[in-house]
Amino acid sequence: MAFKSFGKTVDKYAIFLYSRYSEGVGLNYNEKEDFSQFGKSFQENLCQLILLDRAFADQMKEILNINFLELNYLQVFVKKIFDYKDKYKMHPSVDIMTTILRADISGENTLTQKQVRDFFARMAKTSVQDIEYIQDTAVDFCKKQVLKEAMMKSIPLLRKSSFEDIQKLINDAMKLGTNNDYGYHYLKDFEKRFELIARDPITTGWTIVDKLCKGGLGNGELGVVIAPTGAGKSMALVHLGAQALKKGKNVIHYTLELADTIVATRYDSCITGIPLEEVYNKKDDIYEDIKDIEGQLIVKEYPTKSASVDTLRAHLDKLQQREITIDMIIVDYGDLLRSKRQKDEKRHQLESIYEELRAIAQENNCPVWTASQTNRSGLNAEVITMESISEAFNKCFVADFIFSLSRTIEHKSDNGGRLFIAKNRNGPDGLVYPIHMDTSKVEIDVLSQTETFTEIKKNILKKQEQSLQEKYKKFRKGKK
Repeated sequence: MAFKSFGKTVDKYAIFLYSRYSEGVGLNYNEKEDFSQFGKSFQENLCQLILLDRAFADQMKEILNINFLELNYLQVFVKKIFDYKDKYKMHPSVDIMTTILRADISGENTLTQKQVRDFFARMAKTSVQDIEYIQDTAVDFCKKQVLKEAMMKSIPLLRKSSFEDIQKLINDAMKLGTNNDYGYHYLKDFEKRFELIARDPITTGWTIVDKLCKGGLGNGELGVVIAPTGAGKSMALVHLGAQALKKGKNVIHYTLELADTIVATRYDSCITGIPLEEVYNKKDDIYEDIKDIEGQLIVKEYPTKSASVDTLRAHLDKLQQREITIDMIIVDYGDLLRSKRQKDEKRHQLESIYEELRAIAQENNCPVWTASQTNRSGLNAEVITMESISEAFNKCFVADFIFSLSRTIEHKSDNGGRLFIAKNRNGPDGLVYPIHMDTSKVEIDVLSQTETFTEIKKNILKKQEQSLQEKYKKFRKGKK
């Protein structure tokens, strides 16, 4: 009788302890033990994240009972992922998963097979929204279920006064499902480095340049146009923005030197081909040409040196609050932004500005284009290299793609010039291309003929040598 009485007391104490402890960690004894309360969409998004995020999959594998998934086809899908991880000690890629779902689910009934494959096909067309919420909610639910199970298992141990075993059981349960993302794992993430990275580049409008940088400037990347004053930096930026607009992208164009209406007028000319001097007389024609463009253009003007990168960031936040998608950001130009580091030397201020511009590209997951002015050596240079960049060479380090525009007096007279690929993280650089640049209607074309910087240097030296020889001949002839 005494033993039975002790058992009942222990049971009552265990239930009391469980209920008090449950309140402390947010457990609910009457809570459903599956994800049905969150709905079908939540569960499908969760399974998609388990496939696409290796670190999250590792975390969930420790705490997810596939029976938590309400739908049978999702249970099959996740089980195949976990089985592959157990067998091959690495996470399956999307391509591998395609093969598995084609060949390795024949044991399931016909309906389940169809549901699994239909779900996988839908995955390819959609991206998961509210990722953090889904991950946090799923982990929290699973950890509570694991802890609940551990506490129930501890009741028989409590009867035996096995307190050390109880402590170990609870501690082990608490450790499961912790975030174990320590970075890219060389072996576990083997498949990931052979997948195509979704840069989602936006075209430059120049086929030759797009081929060099794999389609244009990608999400989170910073592109810089280098040119001396009056060579066409602002027009090059308008050209890049206009190409994005024509592809249906939303462009946010910040101008720190020109009026917003002047910038917008340049877009009119670039898109329609109507010369700038005729724009005001062809208002109706321009409207007919631009009214069906799907992309949106927002031009925001700030006085020179009045806006910082944080000013731009605050403006972008307001646009996002109004549900305006940001596809490309243009800053004309970075050197005219105000630095937060006012006490530093100018070169350090400029370096900081360009670092922050790249951060904005990453935060908004879109390309950012800006421009930088050369020093005096670039004014009449045949080819402008990064050595000619004004004030801070270090700002080149953070950029992903840099090209320069050089236009000598001769070039300007015949609408010519040269474009030099100075830096390219996604392909070759050091190449020079002739360009046709008609500033009267913001028209810039990159021509196919290519030269290396070394070849151009040789040609320049050759011309200089020929010029000296001709002068020497004239000098000798004059002496005679």
